Amino acid sequence: MNGMLLLVGGALLFIIAYLTYGKYLERLFGIKPDRATPAHTQTDGVDYIPTRLPVLFGHHFASIAGAGPIVGPVAAAYLGWGAVAIWIVVGCIIIGAVHDFAALFLSIRNNGHSIGHVIEAQLGYAGRIIFLLFCWVALVLVVAIFALLVAKTFVATPAVATSSLLFIILAPIFGTLVYRRNVSLVVASLIFVPLLFAGIWIGAQLPLDLTSLLSVSDKTAANIWLMVLFAYVFVASTIPVWMLLQPRDYLNSYLLYAMIIAGFGGILIARPEFQMPAFVGWSAEKPGGGMGSLFPILYVTVACGACSGFHALVSSGTTAKQLFSERHIRPIGYGSMLIEGLVALMALIAVASLAPDDFLAKLSAGQKIPAFAEGLASFTAYLGISPALASIFFSLTISAFMLTTLDTATRLTRFTWQELFIPPKGHESDPVGSVRRYFAHPITATAIAVTMAGYLAFSGDAGRLWPVFGASNQLLAALTLLIVTLWLVRRRKNFWVTLAPMIFMTTITVWALVQLFTKNLVDKKMELVIATAFLLIMAVVLAAQSVWFLRKTVKTQ
Repeated sequence: MNGMLLLVGGALLFIIAYLTYGKYLERLFGIKPDRATPAHTQTDGVDYIPTRLPVLFGHHFASIAGAGPIVGPVAAAYLGWGAVAIWIVVGCIIIGAVHDFAALFLSIRNNGHSIGHVIEAQLGYAGRIIFLLFCWVALVLVVAIFALLVAKTFVATPAVATSSLLFIILAPIFGTLVYRRNVSLVVASLIFVPLLFAGIWIGAQLPLDLTSLLSVSDKTAANIWLMVLFAYVFVASTIPVWMLLQPRDYLNSYLLYAMIIAGFGGILIARPEFQMPAFVGWSAEKPGGGMGSLFPILYVTVACGACSGFHALVSSGTTAKQLFSERHIRPIGYGSMLIEGLVALMALIAVASLAPDDFLAKLSAGQKIPAFAEGLASFTAYLGISPALASIFFSLTISAFMLTTLDTATRLTRFTWQELFIPPKGHESDPVGSVRRYFAHPITATAIAVTMAGYLAFSGDAGRLWPVFGASNQLLAALTLLIVTLWLVRRRKNFWVTLAPMIFMTTITVWALVQLFTKNLVDKKMELVIATAFLLIMAVVLAAQSVWFLRKTVKTQ
C-alpha cells in the first residue's frame, strides 16, 4: 500500500464530510448566526472574550491536537495500519467531529458553561455533580500524562525546552499588543510568527540540557522539569486567557500548520510503501511484551486520533466562552477534528513505512514521538529539507502542542472544579456560600488540580497512565454523546446521529476499563485501580440515570 493514496483518500473523505454532513448538523441543531454568543453577552476580559475566527481556531486546534493524534495511532499501529486507518477516518467523520460540534453548540446555548454544567437540565443536580466529578478525574489524568510527556521530551531533546520557553515569553507580548495596544492581528502575526520560527533556531543553538548543566540523571532532570511545568500551568490557569493561553495557542498553531504542509508535501512526493501489515488478526503481541486486542484496545489507544472526550471539555470550557458567532461552530467544532484526523493519518503513515523490527524496537523503548518525527523527516527530505533539522522541528512542534494541551487542561480542570460548587438551580441563596466561594476560588481550584496531577505524575510513567487516560477519555466522549442524545430526544430531532455512536463508544470503553481494572489490580497499581474503579462507577450511575430519564421522556411525548 502507498502512503500517498491513504493520505489523499482520507483528505478527500474529510472534505466531503465537512461540506455535507457538517452542513446537515448545522440544520439539525439550528445554528443561528445572528444570535448573540456568551462571549458577547457575558464579556469579562478574563474568560469571556469575543475572538476572531483565525485566532480562536488556532487556540482550539492547538488545544485539542496535542500529542494525542500522534501518540495514539503510533502506539496502535502494531495491530495493523489498515485497522487503525479505518477507525481514524470513520471515527472522525461520524463520531469525533459530531461530538465536538455538539458539545460546542450546547455550551453556547447554555451561557458558555461546560458540558458538565449543561447536564443539569437533562439529569438534574445529582447528575451534574457526578458528571463533573468524572470530568475532573479525567482531566487530572490528562494534566498528569501530558506533564510527563513534555518533561521527558525536554530531557530527550533539550533544544525543544529552550524553544518552548521562548514561545511562552513571546505570547504575553503578542497578547498585550493585540488586545491592549490595538495592533492589528495581521501586523502582529507578520512580526511574531517569524520570531516563533526564529525561536526554533535559537533552541537548536542553545539547548537547555539540565543533565549537563546540573550534572544530574535523566530521571532527576525530568522531575525538575515537572516542577517547572506545574508552576507554569498554575500561573497559566489563573491569569486572563488573552494574556498567555490564547496568544500562545494561536502562534503555536502556525507550527502545526507548517508541519502538516511539510508532511503532506513530503508524503505526496515520497509515496512511501508500507512495510507494516494492514491487519494482524484479532490480537497481536505488544511492543515490550504482552498481547493487545483489536477489540477494545485499538479504539482506546488511538483515542484522540478519532474521538476524544477531552475535546468536549475544550469546546465547552474555553472555546465556547470566546466564540464570536454561531457561524463559526462548524469550522471550529467539526472542521478542526477532521484536520486532527489528517494529522493522525500522517502519524500512521510515518510509522507504517518503517520495517516492523525497527518499529517494534522504537516502541519498546518508549520512542513513539521520535518514531513519528524521524519517519516524517525521511519524507520531507524529498522536499530538500535536512532530515536532522526536520526531525528537530517535528519534535518541537509536538512538544509545543503537548504543552498547549497541558495548560489548557489545567484551566479546564479549574473550571470543572469551580462548577462543582455552583448551587443547584433555584437555590442560589446558599447558606454556605462563603465555603463554596473559598473552594471555588481560581487559586484554590488550580492548586488542588495541580497537586493531584503532580502526585500521579511523580508516582507513575506515561506508559502506565496512557491506557487509563485513553479509556477515560473515550468514556467521557460516550457520556457527552449521551447528553446530546437526550437533548435531541427532548426536541424530537434525529437523535440517531449521536445515539448510535454513543452505544458503540460506551460498549468499547467500558470493556476496556474492566480489562484495565483487572490488569492494574493484578499488578498492584493501586492509584490506577482506584481511578479506574471510580470512572466505571460514575459511568454506570450516569447511564442508569439517563435510561430512567429517557424512558420518562418517551412516555410523556
